[in-house]
Amino acid sequence: MSQTALDPSAASFAALLHKLDYLDEADIRRVREAYRFADEAHLGQFRASGEPYITHPIAVAGLCADWKLDAQAIMAALMHDAMEDCGVTKIELIERFGSPTAELVDGLTKLDKLQFSTKEESQAESFRKMLLAMARDVRVILIKLSDRLHNMRTMEAMAPHKQARIARETLDIYVPIAHRLGLNQTYRELQELSFKYIHPWRYGVLSKAVRKTRGNRRDLVERIQREVGKAFDDADMQVEIYGREKTIYSIYHKMLEKHLSFAQVSDIFGFRIVTRELLDCYRALGVLHQLYSPLPGRFKDYIAISKANGYQSLHTTLVNPVGTAVEFQIRSQAMHAVAEKGIAAHWMYKESEGSARTASPQEDATWLQSLIDIQHETRDSAEFLEHLKIDLFPESVYVLTPKSRIVALPKGATPVDFAYAIHSGVGDRCVSAKVNGEPAPLRAKLSSGDVVEIITAPGARPNPAWLNFVCTGRARSKIRHYLKNMEMEESLEMGEKLLSQALRAEGLTLPPGDEHSEGRHGELWQQLIRWGGNRSRDDLVTEVGLGRKIATMVAKRIAQALAEAGERPDALTLTLGRFTADDSHAQGSVVIDGSEGATVQLAPCCKPIPGDPIAGYLGRGEGLVVHTQMCGTGKRLFERDSERWIDVAWSDEPTRQFETAISVLVANGKGVLAQVAASISTAETDITHIEMGDERLGETAELKLTLSLRDSDHLQDVLRTLKRCPVVLRASRVMP
Repeated sequence: MSQTALDPSAASFAALLHKLDYLDEADIRRVREAYRFADEAHLGQFRASGEPYITHPIAVAGLCADWKLDAQAIMAALMHDAMEDCGVTKIELIERFGSPTAELVDGLTKLDKLQFSTKEESQAESFRKMLLAMARDVRVILIKLSDRLHNMRTMEAMAPHKQARIARETLDIYVPIAHRLGLNQTYRELQELSFKYIHPWRYGVLSKAVRKTRGNRRDLVERIQREVGKAFDDADMQVEIYGREKTIYSIYHKMLEKHLSFAQVSDIFGFRIVTRELLDCYRALGVLHQLYSPLPGRFKDYIAISKANGYQSLHTTLVNPVGTAVEFQIRSQAMHAVAEKGIAAHWMYKESEGSARTASPQEDATWLQSLIDIQHETRDSAEFLEHLKIDLFPESVYVLTPKSRIVALPKGATPVDFAYAIHSGVGDRCVSAKVNGEPAPLRAKLSSGDVVEIITAPGARPNPAWLNFVCTGRARSKIRHYLKNMEMEESLEMGEKLLSQALRAEGLTLPPGDEHSEGRHGELWQQLIRWGGNRSRDDLVTEVGLGRKIATMVAKRIAQALAEAGERPDALTLTLGRFTADDSHAQGSVVIDGSEGATVQLAPCCKPIPGDPIAGYLGRGEGLVVHTQMCGTGKRLFERDSERWIDVAWSDEPTRQFETAISVLVANGKGVLAQVAASISTAETDITHIEMGDERLGETAELKLTLSLRDSDHLQDVLRTLKRCPVVLRASRVMP
């Protein structure tokens, strides 16, 4: 007795081998090696039916071979469960079978890890899109569909509740994907099997009714087939005529949708006419319309305007000899291949050179149509495969929350976009993120299938730098809204401080209330708002804080209005105001401690730090900009706009460290940068930025470092420490 007869798995492989006659000898040897590897990996494993587990990968590979998929796909189909169930690593697969096959197996393993929750059926569409987006190579989806089809065909041994759960998942997820790819044969069978396990009683009743109808109508079907065949013979046209039966699921769906009884469903049977060329389809339509009367309004031309999944046919409904309606579908051989096998038809069907294209020009832009064009026009398999790797949903990524909720985001989205997609409060308080359990930068780009966790802190707030990398409109608008509100609040506080200080010099205090207050103060604010062209008291004061209006000018206007109302300057307040004008540390100055927000900026030209003599410039709409008194840029601004300068002072206890720049000239050599960094670290400071000149290859090099420091004394400590370093020739602060 032969080994094949003794070993069922070997017999199965022999059946698979019979289907691989389209591959060359080298490819068949590689497939055989993959089979041996899978057989060894699954040794001792059995399916629920009791069969050796290897029968399943062989059956999946056989379905892929029916589609004439390439050797890499067949090998991946044989090994699709090896990584998940047998502990085989991706590295091992790359070493033995090459990177392309390993990538296919890895893609299938990732899809297997996704669990669809039927409790949230509203997420089915997102789940389908996520599957398609994750499978960057369409062959992964084709193998996955073959895997699901074989599992559905062999579910009898499973418990009924498991059958129903898998069938529901198949109907919600995999049936629409098969339809999206134009795999009509697979689509119909998966639909039918799902219906059988979800509603076994209904399936049984309808199956029996269809069998009975089939017997009653056999004579009519044969008569129509004979008459149609004779009509085409008389017209001297070569066509193939197929009788087709509506699936039980589609009959059930039609009954449900249109509230019909089984007896009222008229088009249980139909016919398909397959012609040689595209133009023959329209000639065939003429022949049929001459033979039987068409029903008005029941003609559809899916050749001129094909469906999104590439399907093309003419559909017409005719009145048959006994007066009932029967549908005919007319298509060319090329269209028939695409209609039945969808995207898989591109491996199977080679259109003859020079024949007419089946695509309409307006469809050329679609992804599926571009594949047809490449197959028809270039025959370039490398280009074809490259297009296959394009996402079916190229504009989106689908990521998961830790609780498995799916969030759709645009391509290029970051954890900050994800945080704002969950809730604006999560985005505003976001401090860091984990992607797939590992810490990740907030600017990292997310991929489909990533599990994203956002870490928040109660006192956190959005960083303006986020606007440089977020890509969703929601995140961008929420960040801007928060920053704008925060800036307005800080500007209002700053404006009140500046106005109070300027009014003290006039011997007055800031009038209480606002434009809605009763009495003379309400009238005063209304007068000031009209003078300033503002909407409200807060709007006027905010503009003072932003530097759009000069505090001294507004104060003089308030003093004038108060004088007209009979209010005189207070001598004590006037004395206090004059005292503060001469003393920068008095209570009238704006005190800088580092906790200020967007309304106070430390000038990037001179980078002031505590201990430096400073002055404040009220920029037009920029808020308060603090310069060192020795800054050349600041001096030029003072000459041009002296009235915009105000007194500022450092706080005795700054709340944070400040950045400033130093220049270090070093003798070039090995490990110079490390020695400089070590010296700076010894002085208890951090380097936040480093630049090297172009003369790196010379005897000396200049390093420009930005350091984080406490104050000017700390800076002097750093410079002294650097000067003691053997490789440092000179170290000094950078001043403009």
